[in-house]
Amino acid sequence: MVSFAQVKGSMTAKIKTPTVGCDDCKNRIETYLKRYDGVTSVQVNWHQKVTTVKYLTDRTNIEEIKTAIANCGYDADDIPATEDAYKRLPKTCKKPEDGGPTKAPNIHAPPAVKQ
Repeated sequence: MVSFAQVKGSMTAKIKTPTVGCDDCKNRIETYLKRYDGVTSVQVNWHQKVTTVKYLTDRTNIEEIKTAIANCGYDADDIPATEDAYKRLPKTCKKPEDGGPTKAPNIHAPPAVKQ
């Protein structure tokens, strides 16, 4: 799910980042995307597993931003993390099934679906 808000050539998108689970993950994505041409602000909320990105529509688009997040090693909506980038993540930033943490605060599994 991506939601948008538009103002004069800029957009705000909320991107599901279900494998983000700690401040290191947050900092990695924010640092990488802030250097990306056209991105004006980035806020990763690892508790809600959502990344909010404001960007200039004449310089980049949502698909490029999601691909950039995947290139950092994290899933972004429908785009899975690239294998090489995921392998380079520290163990503390990996999914539990790959040896990552299984307890808070660093739980990197997608949030449980409420029924």
